[in-house]
Amino acid sequence: MAEYGSLLSDLSENITSEDLRQLKSACKEDIPEGESDHIACSRDWFTYLEERSKLAQDNLSYIEHIFEISRRPDVAPCSASRRAIPPVRIADVQDIIRQPSEDEIIKLAPPPKKA
Repeated sequence: MAEYGSLLSDLSENITSEDLRQLKSACKEDIPEGESDHIACSRDWFTYLEERSKLAQDNLSYIEHIFEISRRPDVAPCSASRRAIPPVRIADVQDIIRQPSEDEIIKLAPPPKKA
C-alpha cells in the first residue's frame, strides 16, 4: 500500500493545473460537469476515481489510458514501469555480467604474413 501511495504522490507532483484540466476533460464521460468543478487538485481527482472504482492499487489501467489520451504519456509510463518492472539486484544478474573464462574466449589466429 505504501508503494501505491508513493506512486500517487509522485504523479501528483508532475501534474500541473493545466494537466489536471486536460485529464478531467479526457474523462468527462465519467465525471459529471458539476462534480468536475469540485476537483481542484490531482489528489482530489485520484480520490474521486478511487471512490468510483476507476483507480485502485491493483488497477492503474484507467489513469494510464487517460494520461495517454490527454497527451501526457511521459507520466503514464511512470505508473506502468513501477508496476511491471521489479527492482534488479546485482546478485540477480551476476552470471550475465561475469567475465568469460580463458577456455570460453575465442582465440584468433594471427593475420597472415605478407610475402
